[in-house]
Amino acid sequence: MTKTSFYIFAAGTTLALVIAIFIPTHTVMAQSFFGPPRNAFDLKDLIIGLINNVFVPLIFSLAFIVFIWGVFRYFIAGAADPTEQEKGKHFIMYGLIGLVIMLSVWGLVNVLTGTFGLNSSYVPAYPTLPTNP
Repeated sequence: MTKTSFYIFAAGTTLALVIAIFIPTHTVMAQSFFGPPRNAFDLKDLIIGLINNVFVPLIFSLAFIVFIWGVFRYFIAGAADPTEQEKGKHFIMYGLIGLVIMLSVWGLVNVLTGTFGLNSSYVPAYPTLPTNP
């Protein structure tokens, strides 16, 4: 592996990571700059939005970058070196395991929220006692 190809790959990975971090963060922070949370529901929405729009995509992108780094080490950096290929295999497996676990948890959360009706914004009316005039 030449230094030039390594620097090109490192620069591309760094650019992808910067984009993955700052674009979602900018949108969530722009929403929070419209004013401080007025009540607990606004704070809850801000925290959930931060998790859903920043942290989850960041973790997915990091797992994908680990996978791509393993592919790079296996096919390009370790084309003639079996030890580099073995290291690349480990990175590929770690990236795939991370992606599978995150997709499984994401699916489980979606199944649970759909089953128990936690994803709707409809709030039923509280029951009231009948009054006799």
